[in-house]
Order: sequence, then structure tokens, then C-alpha cells
Amino acid sequence: MTSSPRVVVLAGGVGGSKFTLGVREALARRGAPQATVVVNTGDDLWLSGVRLQPDVDSILYALAGVNDTERGWGRAGDTERVNHELQQWDAGWPWFTLGDLDLGTHLARTGWLREGLTPTQVAERLSRRWPLGVRLLPMTDAEVDTRVLVEGGDVMHFQEWWTRHRARLVPRAFENAGMDAARPAPGVIEAIAEADVVLVAPSNPVVSIGPILAVPGVREALAATSARVVGVSPIIGGAVVRGMADVCLAAIGVETSASAVARHYGARRAGGLLDAWLLAEEDTGLAPDVAALGMTAAVAPLWMRDVAASAHIADAALAAAIR
Repeated sequence: MTSSPRVVVLAGGVGGSKFTLGVREALARRGAPQATVVVNTGDDLWLSGVRLQPDVDSILYALAGVNDTERGWGRAGDTERVNHELQQWDAGWPWFTLGDLDLGTHLARTGWLREGLTPTQVAERLSRRWPLGVRLLPMTDAEVDTRVLVEGGDVMHFQEWWTRHRARLVPRAFENAGMDAARPAPGVIEAIAEADVVLVAPSNPVVSIGPILAVPGVREALAATSARVVGVSPIIGGAVVRGMADVCLAAIGVETSASAVARHYGARRAGGLLDAWLLAEEDTGLAPDVAALGMTAAVAPLWMRDVAASAHIADAALAAAIR
């Protein structure tokens, strides 16, 4: 691998946005080309007539430096006058807040979609506003919103399960209707084929990374690429960093441990995804278990407290690719 590698990142959610900031910083220091970030769109939904893409927007806002770092979603300094008015009309979801600035993004996106642009073209147009330093691609241009089958038989949109119920309803399955007919967004397969390194962000393995890997053709592209595929553990010391990824993992029979998630992804030499897995220092003792799976096990501090720390993690992941 050269000192200025071509990098593709698979990402979603807050963990994905923080990691992407680190990758951008690490590559800029190396004078490397901008990374291509393939973003989960399984969280997407229609609400009050507008199209929301929560993971795309989280990463967009983080790269632009306008994200609300305290809440972990939306725009910094946003107001909620329109959201309040929607509630007065009994429209939308009273438990799902749309900030006014955030709503401006959704309205722009919806207008462009109505004019015939694809989600890929919309992402490119949204990216023009700020110097992001990466190329953002949705995983697919198809609508494959995540649905959750909960105990008792009810089916609901992922955002209702995650935001309204805070994942307290026991999930039995996650599904993306229409995924079989979906195709990777233009540029996704080409970026993977031309990459030197593919980094799997420390995002939720089930509902952030899982949908990306489920798009027909993506796993095949990852199996065929000459790039090294390196994953970063979203589990530190046997616990999730934030969110409810442990609940999602339990639903698919995976325990909340760094080695179990590595096993879930699998080693590429054995038909899985990864060539290397980056564990937290707290999980150093699991390195032999990971190596036994058939992938390189590397260890580094994984707390993404700021951009510098995230860049350190990105550097460690790139170093694992060399090994």
C-alpha cells in the first residue's frame, strides 16, 4: 500500500460520522486522495411529505462542522418552530423532532427528488455547499427503509423502534423490503474495486453496516477487490459505545463483544468480509481469538473523543491494512 492510499469507508450513524472525520484528517496529513464514504440509507423514511436520510445528513453535517455534537444528530443551534407547528396540526411524529435548519435540508432533497434527481445526485448537490473533503455516496438509490419485527408480531419503521421506543421492544428481525431488487448506487462498486483500503467504521453492525452489505453486489465487490478490508470494533470492553447496538446484536444471535462482532463479519479468506480487525486496548486479551478467525488482529485506543483521537484510530486501521 502506498503512503497516499485510496480509501473507501462503509459508515452510518454517529460512530460513522466521527470515524469519517478522523479518516479525512488522517488522509489529509498523508496528502492522500479524498476518501469515498458509502453511507447507510436503511434509516431513511418519508415523514410529513419529505424524504429524510438521517445517516447521510449526520455525516454531511459532521464533515461540514455544523452538527449538534451534544445531541449527536441534527444541526447545531437549530430551532424547532416548524416542528411545533406540525404537532399542532397533529402531523408527523410527535416524538421525532425535525429542526428548522434540518428541515431545510429535507425540503431541498425532496424537491430535487421530485424533479427527477437520484439520491446519489442529491448527495452530490448537498455536498457542494461545504468543503467536505470526502465523496459521499448513498449505498443505493433504491428505497429500502429498515423495518423491525418486534416480539408480538408488530412491524414498525426502524426510526419508530429506535427513537420512540428506545429499542425497548424486543426485536425478532430486521428487514429491508425491496433489497433484493436494489442495486449499489453509481460509483460504489467502482470505488471498492479501485481502493487500496476499505475501512468498516465502528457503526452498528446490524442496522448501519448490515444494510450496506445486503445491497446485492456489494459483498461480491468486497470479495473481489485487491484492497485490504479493515474493520474497527464498535465494542469496547464488552459494551457498546453509544446507542442500542447490543440489542440489535442480540436479535441476530451475536454477543456484545469485539471478538463476536469480528466473527459475525468473518474473515475474507474464509468467505467473510475482513482481512484485519482493530480492537480497543481494553480488549487486548481477545486478539488471539480474532487472529484464530483468520484475520489480522490489531489493538489501539478506540475512544473517539475528538477529531485527533479519531484520526489516530484511522491511522491505526490503515497500519493494520499494511500488516
